[in-house]
Amino acid sequence: MKKSAVLLLSCPDRKGVVARVSGFIFEHGGNILHADEHGDHDSNTFLMRVEFDPSELIVSLGDFSSRFAPIAKELDLHWRLALSDVRPRMAIFVSKYDHCLVDLLYRHQSGELACEVPCIISNHQDSQRIADFYHIPFFLVPMEKDTKAAAEQQILAMLERHGVDFIVLARYMQILSEAFVNAYPQKIINIHHSFLPAFVGAKPYHQAFERGVKIIGATSHYVTSVLDDGPIIEQDVVRVSHRESIEDLSRKGATSKRLSSRAPSAGTSKTGCSSTGTRRWCLRKQPHRWGAHQPRGTALKPICLDSMCPSAGRFALLLR
Repeated sequence: MKKSAVLLLSCPDRKGVVARVSGFIFEHGGNILHADEHGDHDSNTFLMRVEFDPSELIVSLGDFSSRFAPIAKELDLHWRLALSDVRPRMAIFVSKYDHCLVDLLYRHQSGELACEVPCIISNHQDSQRIADFYHIPFFLVPMEKDTKAAAEQQILAMLERHGVDFIVLARYMQILSEAFVNAYPQKIINIHHSFLPAFVGAKPYHQAFERGVKIIGATSHYVTSVLDDGPIIEQDVVRVSHRESIEDLSRKGATSKRLSSRAPSAGTSKTGCSSTGTRRWCLRKQPHRWGAHQPRGTALKPICLDSMCPSAGRFALLLR
């Protein structure tokens, strides 16, 4: 596949943004391959993702960025330029349940996840054999209440040593501290065994069983300091009935969680597209600062979930 460049941007909504951006790419020799945009009326925010072929650019990509800067300033753009052939480095955290881990590693081995997996970190020894099978370094870091801060510092040192760009929590049954989350802002994805925002926290299937729900599911979302409250990336649902036990719900939920591991695929694919090839936009109440509690009634902010940068080692949300 040919190398492409991806331009991600957001700005106050106004006429002419698409024309100015596409015209600039054309004038500098780029050929647009894919273009998607979304305007949110409530917040007056415009988001755009343009993938183009840079092979015939009349300037270098460095000069392209510097020449684009005046337009970005004029239109008040928040933007970044990424290259599709840069593979971000994804660390996987796991506890005892290994089905999400196995699914992620299989997708990585088959080439579906265009990233590197430099390490697997766990607070239990159970997944060592799986890591060994895939020849990926495995690190055991026990997590006790009295030593949690020190353990997290140890993990952060490991992540830095292995050049990790983002993290996927594949049934990692620990609540990360605010300090840890702030060390990787917008770069931690959790595969949660519940159809959020319902049944947050522990034992969601027990909660669902008690409420007599007819649909269960799994959710992949960004991690913030508020438990299970980050922007939702991907979800999947399974229908259930009153005939099924808690064990049945858990079994069906495990299948759903494997499907929810599509979320890292959206961010690490060479085009930044979801597995269905469609664009997904999330309209949710968003704090001005990641990690801040979101008060009721705050204006909606649109997020391009497929703007998770496939290069430069970042999962970037286009926010204003």
